[in-house]
Amino acid sequence: MAKRKAVEIYTDGACSGNPGAGGWAAVLLYNGRRKEISGAQADTTNNRMELTAIINGLKMLKEPCRVTVYSDSAYSVEPILKNWIDGWIMRGWRTASKDEVKNVDLWQELLSLMKIHEVRFVKVKGHADNVLNNRCDELARAAIKGLGAPKRNTTVTPITPIPDDI
Repeated sequence: MAKRKAVEIYTDGACSGNPGAGGWAAVLLYNGRRKEISGAQADTTNNRMELTAIINGLKMLKEPCRVTVYSDSAYSVEPILKNWIDGWIMRGWRTASKDEVKNVDLWQELLSLMKIHEVRFVKVKGHADNVLNNRCDELARAAIKGLGAPKRNTTVTPITPIPDDI
């Protein structure tokens, strides 16, 4: 079996009001190249935008890859890292306290993509010194402001690879 390509995806979601207008963004890094994507929805929640950013980042990949997803969203990362999602599924998409899991449609889509790719999640501190997480925040907020405006194309910019210690 061929070795899978290693890709890094930084993601963020934002909401103006919660619920309200929301935006999402992802920065994908592979082999010294960078791709930025973003989008927005008129009526959503911050948590939906956080998951949407991850999902859309993974959807950009044209083949199965080894992916490290960096997110400042505990909502998106902890259910995977702490294996809560397995319990949710066993309980018919209910939490340990028997509440319905919110955003089941997005969780199911994420799980489907995780069957294609080897995905590792890393929780980063939001609004801190992580340049690419901050860039995602800028893109997500810009997407909210651009609701109703014509869609822009994504950009691909050559960059220096991210050091392993980030």
